[in-house]
Amino acid sequence: MRKTDRYPVKGPNSLWQIYKTVSFWKIVKNVIVIEIARFTPFYKWKNWMYRKLLNMKVGDKTAFAYKVVPDIMFPEKISVGRNSIIGYNTTILAHEYLIHEYRLGEVKIGDNVMIGANSTILPGVDIGDGAVVSAGTLVHKDVPAGAMVGGNPMRIIYTKEEMDKRKKKTPSTVSTCN
Repeated sequence: MRKTDRYPVKGPNSLWQIYKTVSFWKIVKNVIVIEIARFTPFYKWKNWMYRKLLNMKVGDKTAFAYKVVPDIMFPEKISVGRNSIIGYNTTILAHEYLIHEYRLGEVKIGDNVMIGANSTILPGVDIGDGAVVSAGTLVHKDVPAGAMVGGNPMRIIYTKEEMDKRKKKTPSTVSTCN
């Protein structure tokens, strides 16, 4: 179960009432920062913009690939641990605007996590340390530490224990180019 706070609305759908929930100027600033960061090829710059201008928690050596989109309205609800990779064109949401309510939830991504390209992470989700999310996955529930998950709907492909066994069976090879 995702951990979100629910806020009912009266009248038109909740997205139509967006500026009652978040400042217009905050969204304008966030859109500008995120659009610049999406195309910036320098990870240190991206991480600095996310930390200082959007108040996201971003760990050392974390890499946001080309065109990643953190939540435009509530980026401060996103935290990503150290040495993680967020793949190309991934979307990380901390909000859901529905017809009769909107929901907000923190997204916590651990250390040494690999998120594959074109994934979508929904609000209120925790992704444990060392987890692997395959490309194109809709992350709609928590991901256990060390697990490999994938698909839509997301399912566990390998648990941490199964991943550890696979790593022991496959000797790592290092190739050198002469």
